[in-house]
Amino acid sequence: VRVEFIGREFLYAVRVDTSDGFELCPADVCELEDPACMFEAGNDPAQIGKFEILENFEPPFLSAMQQVMRQNDIHIAGFEFIVDKAGKAYVYDINTNTNYNPDAERRAGVSAMERLAVYLEGVYRELPLPDTAKVLQHA
Repeated sequence: VRVEFIGREFLYAVRVDTSDGFELCPADVCELEDPACMFEAGNDPAQIGKFEILENFEPPFLSAMQQVMRQNDIHIAGFEFIVDKAGKAYVYDINTNTNYNPDAERRAGVSAMERLAVYLEGVYRELPLPDTAKVLQHA
């Protein structure tokens, strides 16, 4: 499972079908029909359903992931974890350059890229603007 956060807020969790191998990259470019050709990505019917956004996913460890993000000044991330037979989750990877799967998002009716754009616009609006008079003096 991969859990996505934007602005340290939980966005969604993606279940990854690993029955054909262990490739958790959800981006289109990782879904290759022919590994030699990256330009035909996402066209393999066998890939449909490999990534599925989970509804009502609320495990107790989401707050611990957010705490890790706060402690390390991370605002956008994907946490990957597995669950053992006893139900215990193990995080094994944190990606700060996360990718999203548009097919899974389309099926679930969500868009991480739209949410990311809104978040980044908010960050931009909070940036201090330079004093216009000083900028014009140096022009």
